[in-house]
Amino acid sequence: MSRFRQQDNLLGQSNSFLEVLEHVSQVAPLHKPVMIIGERGTGKELIAARLHYLSKRWDQSYVKLNCAALSENLLESELFGHESGAFTGASKRHEGRFERADSGSLFLDELANTSGLVQEKILRVIEYGEFERVGGKNTVKVDTRLICATNEDLPYLAEKGEFRSDLLDRLAFDVITLPPLRERKDDILLLAENFAINMARDLEWELFSGFTRAAQETLLDYPWPGNIRELKNTVERSVYRSANAHIPVHNIILDPFKSPYRPVNRIKTQDRINTTESIDTQLTNTSVPNTQPQAFSTQFPCDLKTLSNEFEIDLINNALKNSQFNQKKTAEMLGLTYHQLRGYLKKYNLLENAQ
Repeated sequence: MSRFRQQDNLLGQSNSFLEVLEHVSQVAPLHKPVMIIGERGTGKELIAARLHYLSKRWDQSYVKLNCAALSENLLESELFGHESGAFTGASKRHEGRFERADSGSLFLDELANTSGLVQEKILRVIEYGEFERVGGKNTVKVDTRLICATNEDLPYLAEKGEFRSDLLDRLAFDVITLPPLRERKDDILLLAENFAINMARDLEWELFSGFTRAAQETLLDYPWPGNIRELKNTVERSVYRSANAHIPVHNIILDPFKSPYRPVNRIKTQDRINTTESIDTQLTNTSVPNTQPQAFSTQFPCDLKTLSNEFEIDLINNALKNSQFNQKKTAEMLGLTYHQLRGYLKKYNLLENAQ
């Protein structure tokens, strides 16, 4: 039983996580650009903030920008600013993020989404510490420490010509790679408890009574394709739905969309009628195991977890074959999102089968 306590936003005790924190502490004091690589939901923004606040610039501006949220023109203006009259609606000079982060740090998330023009101007800032505002002729000098993040494979994009190789070289003074949550098993329950305690506080509960053993095993066994963000949402939802501060949470709600009333794909009624027979025929002929309960000839005692894993592997492999190894179609056949399926493929080392 745990009472409320303050926690750091960055929690973990696994070796892989502690190695990341050590890496951050080592590179933070340097006035060099840093790349943060990691899957969605692994905490790239938290690591970027830690890099800034452990640096000698900690008392200066820390400015953030998600590059995927803006079009090329707007992104250029937001990064480098613009002069009055540079384009329609530009009634006065606008100070960009690089200027606002002068003497401090600028965090650019989703860097892979930037255009070649923006990448060229970023490269110039790194090399010379200068740029021109959009529509301007005067050179602006800045001293900004750049921290970038992406969940894309930038070296691969550079090989394909979709990302500037020279910019990648300059950004990669050092690269911090964040491990996915499935590789941080020792941290899952620690993080889950922290999220649960905070949710209990939001619900104005006096205490949080913990998780049952079965709930803990569910949390540990799930591959968490959405990583820490998905874990946080799942735990908060499960605590809220448990509706009792004095009973340990036993039901972990992994899929909030799972419901007998979930709407089917929207297709025309006449098309549905015309295709019902053919769909039934396809389902009859498919080799995907029937989801109805079946009698298994299993000898006891047995290892339930091993048998369950073997069943999941067979089910996924059969679905892959029936979809001709199209992962999006496979996910739909199994009632999963694409990212959930990818999590299972990685969990069972089936990625080669899915290529």
